[in-house]
Amino acid sequence: MKARALIVDDEADIRELLSITLTRMGLVTDAADSEFEARRLLQKQQYDVCLTDMRLPDGDGLALLEHTSRFWPRMPVAVITAYGSAENAVAALKAGAFDYLAKPVQVNQLRALVKSALKLSGDGGVGAEAADAAGGAAGTHTLLGESVPMRQTRAMIDRLARSQAPIHVSGESGCGKELAAKLIHQKSVRHERPFVPVNCGAIPENLVESEFFGYRKGAFTGADGERGGFFQAADGGTLFLDEVAELPLLMQVKLLRAIQEKRVRKVGATQEEAVDVRVISATHKDLSEEVKAGRFRQDLFYRLNVIELQMPSLRDMPEDIGMLAHAFLERRAAQDGMPVPSLSAAAVRALEDYPFPGNVRELENVLERALALCAGSEISRDDLQLKPAAVEAPDIRGLPLEDYLATIEKQAIVEALEKTRYNRTAAAKMLGISFRQLRYRMERLGIE
Repeated sequence: MKARALIVDDEADIRELLSITLTRMGLVTDAADSEFEARRLLQKQQYDVCLTDMRLPDGDGLALLEHTSRFWPRMPVAVITAYGSAENAVAALKAGAFDYLAKPVQVNQLRALVKSALKLSGDGGVGAEAADAAGGAAGTHTLLGESVPMRQTRAMIDRLARSQAPIHVSGESGCGKELAAKLIHQKSVRHERPFVPVNCGAIPENLVESEFFGYRKGAFTGADGERGGFFQAADGGTLFLDEVAELPLLMQVKLLRAIQEKRVRKVGATQEEAVDVRVISATHKDLSEEVKAGRFRQDLFYRLNVIELQMPSLRDMPEDIGMLAHAFLERRAAQDGMPVPSLSAAAVRALEDYPFPGNVRELENVLERALALCAGSEISRDDLQLKPAAVEAPDIRGLPLEDYLATIEKQAIVEALEKTRYNRTAAAKMLGISFRQLRYRMERLGIE
C-alpha cells in the first residue's frame, strides 16, 4: 500500500511542486489550501506525513501542528517557512514539528525530508530497537540506572529521537552527554547513517572552517587535494558538537548559516552544496551566561538550543552508583579475560557518599585504579583511594614577581587537575577559564 501525504499551502504553484515531487517518489498526495480544508481531510483519511505552510489564510501552521500533535501524534509534520524566517522554523520545531523546509523549496531537501519522515511513521520503532540491541550487558551503549532522574532522561531521549530539531545537551563534565547524543541518533530514523562527534575545543582556530566544511585543492598551502569536512561526513546522519562554547565567534556565524540554510561551502569553492545533517551540541558551560558575556552569539544559541536535554549529575542519583560500578567492572573483566571482582559493602557506601565532581567518568577512573590496587577478588574501601592527595605548597619566599606568579598559577592548575582526576575540561571549569586557555597555560608552565 502506497504511503499518503497531506500538502497544506495556499499557493497553487507550491502545492503543485510538492505534489509532483512526492508523486514521483511513489506517494499518494492530497492537497489543501487552508487550515479548515486540512482538518476536513484529516478527518476522512489517514496520512503518513504532512507538509504545511506556516502562513495560511485562515490560521497558521503552528495551529495545525498543535491539532495534529493532539489527535495524530505519530504522524510527522514538517513546516514550510519563508526564506530567512529562522524564528518561525525554531518556533515550529519547539512546538513539535518533525523538520522544516525554507522557501524556495529545494527538491533534493524535500525528498530527503520525506524519506526520513516515512521511516519514522512506518518503522514502528526500528531505530529504538537497534539502539537497544546495540547496548550490551555492560552498558557501553546505553544509560544505566533506575533512579528517577535517569528514567526521566531516557524517556526524554526517546521523545527527542522522533524529531529532527537541533538539541543542546547540557550538564557537568563526565555525565554522559556524548552517550546521550549517540542514543538519540541510534533511536532516530538516521540510525543507519553516520554519527560524527567533534570536540570543538581541540581544533586549532585557523583550521576550524576547513575541518567543518572541507576544502578544494589549492585553497591554501598544503591543500593538495579536495576533502570534505565534518558536515559532509555526517550527511544523512548526526553531527555532535561537543564543547561548542569553545568555537571562535567568526566560526559561530558560519555555523549558524550552515544550520539554517542546510548548505555549506568548502574553503576555496564558489558554490554551496546541500547537506542533510541533524546537529546536537553540548557543553559543560552555561551557554546563556556565555551569551551575556559576549563570547557566544545569541542567534546561534537560540538555533542550537531549540530543545534542551539536561543530563543529571552522578551525585543526583547515588542509588545508581552500585549498578554503574558493577557494569564497569563487568565490562573491564570481560576485556581482560578475568573473573568479575566484587565491591565490599564498605566500598559501595564510600562510593555512594562521594560527591564525584567528575561524574561517571571519574567513577570509572576510580574503579580503574582500584582494580590495579586490589590484591584479591574483592575491592575494598581502601583500594578506592577516594580522598584526593593534598598538594604541598612550594616555598615561594624571595622569588621575583614573575616567578612568584607563575608558581602560584602552576599550583592552582595542579590542584584543579588533582581534584578532577586529571580531567582537563572539568579542571578548566573549576578554574573559570576555557579549555583552550588551560591547554596554553599548561604548555607554558611545563605541566604534563
